[in-house]
Amino acid sequence: MIAISKNQLLIVILTIFSQIGYAQDEKDLQDNKSLYQKLGFYDLRGTSAVDTGFGTSLITSDYPEPEFDFYFRIGFKQYITEYLNVGLTYNKYNLAFNDTFNEGYMSFDLNLECLILPYDEFSPFIFGGYGYNASNDFENTQTKLQVGVGLEYIVVDGVGVKLFGDYNYTLSNELEGLIAPNTDESFIRVAFGINVYFGGNKKRERLLENVKTVINSNLIK
Repeated sequence: MIAISKNQLLIVILTIFSQIGYAQDEKDLQDNKSLYQKLGFYDLRGTSAVDTGFGTSLITSDYPEPEFDFYFRIGFKQYITEYLNVGLTYNKYNLAFNDTFNEGYMSFDLNLECLILPYDEFSPFIFGGYGYNASNDFENTQTKLQVGVGLEYIVVDGVGVKLFGDYNYTLSNELEGLIAPNTDESFIRVAFGINVYFGGNKKRERLLENVKTVINSNLIK
């Protein structure tokens, strides 16, 4: 049987407690870092945003010589987490080709968007969802799916500029009023836009209180 002296036992106990204390300090450091990251998100952005864009649209199926035309959108998005938001947009755009066709359309798009770097001023984002498409007079309507990518840069706190584009696939072959058998219609839209953020003040205040609590607890140690 191995005999353990009192000094050896004391060293073992002190080592165990020091390791526990080190682990707790590491946890506090990580918690504090996470809190400051979240504060950075609310400094730059917010829980909600008004979403605008102005650019061009292009039909990509059925007929040769498609032409770029007008595109505008406005919408609202609500953040679920710092990384994810749900957005609803109204889109107004024209589709044209070969100097023979030029028609105005609108769509109401519901998207789930992922902000890749939510704590940074500059961030890529991706989005996708489901939309309802209609001609200006609502005589021609379709449902559609859309996916897109973009880049956002926060120029001042609460205001971001962005460049984005989306690909739209309509679940119909009658988008431009002419039927091409076995061919569903698709089009792309590219635009510059602005996000105006607001909301999140209460969450930010709670985060600040948590930061102060962590700091105070570390000072007590």
